[in-house]
Amino acid sequence: MRTNYPIMLQLDGKKVVVIGGGKVAERKVIGLLGTGAQVIVVSPQATKEIQTLFLDGKIVWLKKFFSGEDLQDAALIFAATDDKDLNQSVKSLAGVHQLVTIADDPDHSDFHLPAHVQRGRLSIAVSTGGASPILAKKLRAELEQQFDERYAEYIDFLFAARQWILKEVEDPSIKRKLLTVIVSEDFLNSQNRAEDFRRLYEELK
Repeated sequence: MRTNYPIMLQLDGKKVVVIGGGKVAERKVIGLLGTGAQVIVVSPQATKEIQTLFLDGKIVWLKKFFSGEDLQDAALIFAATDDKDLNQSVKSLAGVHQLVTIADDPDHSDFHLPAHVQRGRLSIAVSTGGASPILAKKLRAELEQQFDERYAEYIDFLFAARQWILKEVEDPSIKRKLLTVIVSEDFLNSQNRAEDFRRLYEELK
C-alpha cells in the first residue's frame, strides 16, 4: 500500500494558483489565507466571498478562462472547477515539479488537504488517505472540542517561554525541568502563566 508523506509547508511569498471560482475553490482560498502565499484565482466568475477577498486586496482574481501560462512559477496548484476535463487539463499543463491537487480526482493528485484544526500556532491534521472523508471530519470535530480556544494563547506562551529558557537558563537540569513542567494541565489552565512561570523558575534556581 502506498502511503502519503505528511508535511507542513511554508508558503510565505510563494505563488499559489486556484483554478475555479465556485464553492470548492472558495474553500481552498479561505484555507490559504494567513499563510503569506500570493493567492491567485483564475476564473471568469467567482463567488461573492472570493470577490470580496479580491476587493479587500487579500487575493488576486484573474477574471478570465484558464490558460497554461497562468501556472507559471506556481508552487501549488488547485484544479477546483466543476469541469472534469478542465481539471485534467490543468494537471497536464503543470510542470513536472509543480504540485497539483484535483478536486474531483484525488487518485491523480500530487497532494491532499487533510481535515484540519488550527489553534494559533497549533496545527492538527487528520487524514484517512481517502478511505473515509466522513471519519476524518468526525475526528476533526472531536479534536476541536479537545483542543479548544485556550490552546492558541497557551501555545504562544510556550513559544515565548521556550525562547527565554533557551537564552537565559544555563543549567541543563533546570532548563529541562522548566521545559517539562510548562507543558502541563496546570499551565494550560493557569489564569496567570507568566507569574506561575516566574515562581517556578525561582523555586528551581
